Formats: sequence, C-alpha cells, structure tokens
Amino acid sequence: MDQRQVFDVLVIGSGAAGLAVALSVADSAKVAVLSKDTLASGSTRWAQGGIAAVLDSEDSVKAHIKDTLTAGAGLCNYNAVKHTVENGSDAIDWLIEQQVQFSKDGDDYHLTKEGGHSHRRIIHAADATGVAVSQALIGQAQAHKNISLFERRMAIDLITCEKFNMPGKGVTGAYVLNDENGHVETFRARTVVIASGGASKSYLYTSNPDGTSGDGIAMAWRAGCRVANMEFNQFHPTCLYHPQAKSFLITEAVRGEGGYLLLPNGERFMHKFDDRLELAPRDIVARAIDHEMKRLGADCLYLDISHKPKAFIIEHFPTIYERCLEFGIDMTKQPIPVVPAAHYTCGGIVTDECGRTDVPNLFAVGESAHTGLHGANRLASNSLLECIVYGQSAAKYILEIIKEKQDVLFAPDWDESQVTDSDEDVVISHNWDELRRFMWDYVGIVRTDKRLLRAEHRVQLLRKEILEFYGNHKVTSDLLELRNLVEVSELIIRCAILRKESRGLHYSLSHPDLLPVAYDTVLTP
Repeated sequence: MDQRQVFDVLVIGSGAAGLAVALSVADSAKVAVLSKDTLASGSTRWAQGGIAAVLDSEDSVKAHIKDTLTAGAGLCNYNAVKHTVENGSDAIDWLIEQQVQFSKDGDDYHLTKEGGHSHRRIIHAADATGVAVSQALIGQAQAHKNISLFERRMAIDLITCEKFNMPGKGVTGAYVLNDENGHVETFRARTVVIASGGASKSYLYTSNPDGTSGDGIAMAWRAGCRVANMEFNQFHPTCLYHPQAKSFLITEAVRGEGGYLLLPNGERFMHKFDDRLELAPRDIVARAIDHEMKRLGADCLYLDISHKPKAFIIEHFPTIYERCLEFGIDMTKQPIPVVPAAHYTCGGIVTDECGRTDVPNLFAVGESAHTGLHGANRLASNSLLECIVYGQSAAKYILEIIKEKQDVLFAPDWDESQVTDSDEDVVISHNWDELRRFMWDYVGIVRTDKRLLRAEHRVQLLRKEILEFYGNHKVTSDLLELRNLVEVSELIIRCAILRKESRGLHYSLSHPDLLPVAYDTVLTP
C-alpha cells in the first residue's frame, strides 16, 4: 500500500456494523473498509431470522425494552437498551432507504415473532435477512466515491501514540496483512472503527463463519481497552446436525412459527424447563437441549414444524428448506436434527453510547463491542438492530472529529527484519484444535469451578507457546487468528472465573444461585 494514502476513517470489518458507519460518514470523510476475506464473508449474511424493532401499532417501545431487560437477566444497561429500542424504527427506515428488500404481507411488512418477544416485531427478508442486508449495504458502499473497499486484508494490531512513544494520544492506524501477497501494509487514519464481529470460533462447534476469531476484541485489549462480560457466550439452541452441514443455523423463527422441540422418541420436553415452552429465551432452550442430550446420551435432538402446511413452510423458510433437502431432510415431512452451537459474544470492548472506547479516536460497534444492550443474554434479533443504531451513533461522533481537520498522525511501518518463515505450521493446527476443544469441554453451556481452572491452566500454557511462535515467524492469517483466539479465550475464562453465580448465559454447577446484585465483569489491561 502507498504510505501516502491515508484515510479519515478506517473501518475494520465489512458487516452491517462497519458498513453502517462507513455509509453514514462517507459524504464527509474518506473511508477505508477492510474485510478479512470477501466483503460478504462475515456473520451478517448468516443472520436468518430478522431485525427486532417496534413497527406495529399494537407493539410499544416500552414492551420491547421490557423484553430485552428480561432476556438480559438483570444485567442490561438500561440507557443502552432505551437508546437502541427508541432508534429502532429509524434504523429500519434507513435500511429500507439502502434498498434492503424486506418481506411483505400485502401492503405492509411481514413481522414474525421469536423467543423472548411479547409481540410480533421481527422484520425480515424471508429466512435470509442477513443476505439481504449484506448485499444492499455492500452495493451502496461499492457505489460511493469516498469509500475504498479492501478484501483479504486482516488487521494485525492497532497503532497508537502510546505504543510508539509518539506525541499525541490514541490510535493512528493499523498494521494489516494483505493475504493475497503476504505483505504487511500500514493503514493510517484519524479514526479507527473495530467492527470485526465476535469470538465464537473459540469453540469447537459454532454457527458462525470461519472468521469470527475475536480479532478486534484482542487488538483492542492489546491497545489498552477494557473488555467486559466475556463469560456470556450465547449458544444458539438449534444448529443443523449433519456431518456435512458446517455452521448451518436453523433460525429461531421456526420455533416462532410453531415448531416443536422433540426428543429422539418424538416427545416434547420444553414444558419441563419453562412455561414459555419453545419460545423461552435462548439460554434456557440451549441448556434444556444440552441437559436432555447428556441425560439420554443422544448426539442430537429434533426440531419439527412438519405439522404446518407445506406451502407455509416453503414460503417462510425457503433457504432452510432447500439446505435441509441437500442433506436428505424434508422439513415439511420430518423433524430436523439439531444441536446447540456457540453463536454470539454478548461481551466485548467497553464502549459508550457513541461507540467510543478507552483509547482516543478508537470506536467499536456490533458484536465486538460491549454496549450493555444484551446483558447476560441477547434477545433474539436485537443484534442487527444494535449494528445499525450504534453504527449511526458512532458516525455522528466521528463526523465531529473529522470537522476538526487535524492531520493524520504518523504511523511507523511494520518491522519484520527479525523474523523468518515458519516450516512447522503443524504447531498452529494442533494448538488451534486443542484450544477450541477444551473451550467446548470446560467453558461451554454448563460450567464448574474445576473445569474453568483446568481451562485457565491450559490456555496460559498455550498462550505462551503461541506468542513465542508469533515472535519468531512471519505472520500468516492462520497464525494471527490463533494468536487472537488464545487471547479472547483467556478473557472468556477469566471473566467466567470471576462470576460466582449463575446468570443468563453463564451457568455454573458450582454457583447455581443468582446473586442479589447484578454486576458487570470488567477486565482492565
């Protein structure tokens, strides 16, 4: 990259959150958007269900706030919830302006209902909402003259004045691996936005695409940002169980439209766990499935909507119907085999309502951020809403910085003079497998103090080994992801050890009770 090429805003991540920021500032700023793979490779396009917002006269902001607070198990930041919900309808209007084609019911937009919601408020594009949002926003970004899009660019680390003893304060850019040629480029910028998604790839089984390795969270932590509530990993209750069906989610809306969860013998079981049955919040449903699988020694359980008319199923869930057919499963005639899988990182980089972090001129939005919206458990379909609302909030503050017309601070080039090419990449693959397996076994849906301490011991040994490898060899995308995964895994474990209760997504057999006062688990570098 030409060192003379600088930007007002550097956005790390090309999903809904990052593109919401980019498109909201681009009329007044020069913007670079980095994507670790292709522009559409992130988690956004995998969001099937939809976006929660108050769009119906029978619904209310008050009800949406209440549902979010209830799902969050007493740990939501009320101001963050209020800010998100109150700006929900405007966020949807903005998406419609960006040409997102939501499903209609006559002249009105069709709204569905999902677990934890008291009203139908999920606007969607059939069962492929994320694809519709991703395609529309990418199309708008590609057409904007002030937005430069860079594919196969993986951010390595943030550049800060403090790290290099430079005058000034805060972030001045980032080192970025060009995965096409193996060179490390220096991106200079007046503001940097982390929108790189969550850390579910820390786990062996996940509904997420391959890139969700906690890169932004790890980079922000290394740069001096606090992180919070990393112990709250949401496990989606229903991932398709099939050896070839890698990371395929069965949307919550299948249960919202009347689907039943069944044991292998065909019996329903959710009545034993919650009065809301299949529409209980995700943490309850995931634990119930996990409990029944372990009790029975079953490899999977089943989700059945075959009692609904075939035309209804195909109309509402065309993507799932076609994908299941590829694996010999006709969901109009038979139940779908499902298992829980790591799905969403509720914690992350501590931010305020403008997306500001502890490091000046560094912002975080979307799943990589901890805004306080989700508390101890994210309410279904609030995630894409958060991306847009907080993306636009961050954009307003970034524009204020841009107006100051200050020069971009100096950022030194990457130095790899002391490293060599690796001839032992087996170390990377072995550590990758070991890390994700013990995270699943010891830091999964149900935890104990003993399991967590074992995980802490293992992660510290692995971290030392990986950092030594990183210090001696030229960077590759696999090595960078592993470095970030071991970092965020340790943060998850440390947060989990500090929480001496069971709340929301953190369920500990060693501390099964709820403490009377809710508190955030905040870690400081």
